[in-house]
This record gives sequence, structure tokens and C-alpha cells, in this order.
Amino acid sequence: MGWESLEEWGAVRLEPLTGGVANDVWSVLVNGQRAVGRLGTRSDADLAWETGLLQHLDHHGLTVPVPIPTTDGRLFADGLVVMTYVEGTPPETQADWRRVADTLRTLHRLTGDWPQRPGWRSSTDLLHTTSGTKVDLDAMPAEAVARCRAAWARLAGRPTCVLHGDLNPGNVRLTASRVGLIDWDEAHVDVPDFDLALPGNAAGLDDLTYDVASQASAAWEAAVCWDDDYSAKRLAEVRPL
Repeated sequence: MGWESLEEWGAVRLEPLTGGVANDVWSVLVNGQRAVGRLGTRSDADLAWETGLLQHLDHHGLTVPVPIPTTDGRLFADGLVVMTYVEGTPPETQADWRRVADTLRTLHRLTGDWPQRPGWRSSTDLLHTTSGTKVDLDAMPAEAVARCRAAWARLAGRPTCVLHGDLNPGNVRLTASRVGLIDWDEAHVDVPDFDLALPGNAAGLDDLTYDVASQASAAWEAAVCWDDDYSAKRLAEVRPL
């Protein structure tokens, strides 16, 4: 169906938005209000997981894109999701990133028993299997896989929760009163340290914890993005065995 499914919301497509990689993202108008439409190829089970999570976080006071139901009450239709628009600007200072860290800790606290996103694997799952969603360890050189697994093994046995999973500045929306987090495409269940490996150690982790988090995060991005220049750069940050 594609964008024709906007009829299910009575919405009008306005202009494309930057930042989407796996999806087509547009500014749309719903009942006279600006919103965001995202069209992709994720399964219904995946979209149900994501929209349910966003509703849960909104209910508990976090600022996230809230799914807008269709005229008959569905949260998505034919791969299309329509969500509220989150105002704000990216973090720039260390104080900004400390506010982000506080919001992430609230996210983690609210999702300690959340089920895994359909089809995804956590980093410690990948100690014993080779694939899950965007990760295919069989496509990587054996030495690279060993380095990544060594970094993830340091997280084994720790509690898990939902991670945002893609905390580049463009996915954070700050105002004077709150921190908004957008683009939940990479959200899944794993150890919270991944989210807390923030610029300048804004989460205030001790040296060992920050080192473990940074190494595990570099290994994760190398595996997810393999094989391109960015993945090679991230792999280079993972210590040799």
C-alpha cells in the first residue's frame, strides 16, 4: 500500500525529513497538527513491540514519539506508523549529555522485564549464536568475531532492559524542561551499559565500567554495520586479544 495508507489516519503528507536510513520518514498533518509518518518494511510483530514500548514510556512520563491511532484504532497499517512530532534541539554541552544520561536511566528502570524485540539478539546471546536481525557474525573474519565476543563477554550475567540503541545527537531533542528521545529503530533488550557509553562519560561511570561499555559498544556497531568504513573504524577501537 505504501503512503496510500495515510488515508487510514485522514492524514496528509507534507515534506521528507532527514535522518531516516532504514525507513522513509515524512512530516505529515493529522487533524491540523504536525506529526511524523514513517514507512518501512518491519514486521507487524516488530511494530507492535515498538509502538507498545512507546506508549508505555509516554504513560510513565518520558518524552518520546507517541503512536497516533488510525481512525479505527490501529497503531500501524501496512508498515506505516504515524507519531507525534517531538520538538527540541540536539545536545551540545556536557551538561546536556548529563541530562540525557538521567533520562536513559529512567528508560532502563521502566523496562527491566521487557521482552526482546522480535528477531533480535542481545550481545550476550551472540556469544553462543551467530545471527540476529542486523548482525551476521558469519560474514565477519574469525579474528574480528573473537574480539567482539571478548568485549561482550565482560557483560555476561548483568541485568538487561530496553536500550534506545542509537544515541547520536540527532536522535535527542532537548528543551529547557525535558529530554526527548526519537528514532527507536535500534531499540532492543540488552545490558544498559551500551546506552551509557556517552560522550565525555556524561553518565559518570567508573573507569572500569566505562571501558567495558565503550568496548562492547564499539564491538556492537562493528558487527551491526559490517562491512563498511564505519564498521572498520569501530572494530579498530576494540582491543586485540
